[in-house]
Amino acid sequence: MFGYLFSLALILLVTGTIILWLGKRAYRKSGMPTGEVVYSDTSQWRKPEKPLINRRYGLVGRPDYLVELQEKSQIGQRLIIPIEVKSRRCPSAPFDSHILQLATYCLLIEETYKQRPPYGLLHYADATLQIPFTDQLRTQVINTASAIRHSRAARNIDRQHDEIRRCQGCGYRHACEHALV
Repeated sequence: MFGYLFSLALILLVTGTIILWLGKRAYRKSGMPTGEVVYSDTSQWRKPEKPLINRRYGLVGRPDYLVELQEKSQIGQRLIIPIEVKSRRCPSAPFDSHILQLATYCLLIEETYKQRPPYGLLHYADATLQIPFTDQLRTQVINTASAIRHSRAARNIDRQHDEIRRCQGCGYRHACEHALV
């Protein structure tokens, strides 16, 4: 009887060790940082997090994750970076809309946590990309947000693409004078 229990315990220990090793290996391969998740908007099991707000630029958003890293900023604070999760495979180059969305979260972190993240992460199904939050990208977010607010007051806005697929998936296609389909 003792031999049976010992064998069972040994099998469970080896299996557990293998599962733990495979999990750590998959995590390292994912490119995700090590740190504490301080904000998450991906769980359907609990109440959603409050959105981050930047009143100065009229921005509101809910990043998928904010992670507080072990490394520290130049002023000694722990770095907080946004992670935006995309379910699709990584494109050959990240879409401008994905980069602007991530950079918007960087700007929101700047206001909410009083620190500027040096980068954010775009996590696709097969890759994780580190996107630097540069002065140029910060300005692009602010200018884009301003242009969107300005466009809301415009009577008519011209289509800015020649992609039929985008028109097919657009919720405003039925009312658009410039629809391709």
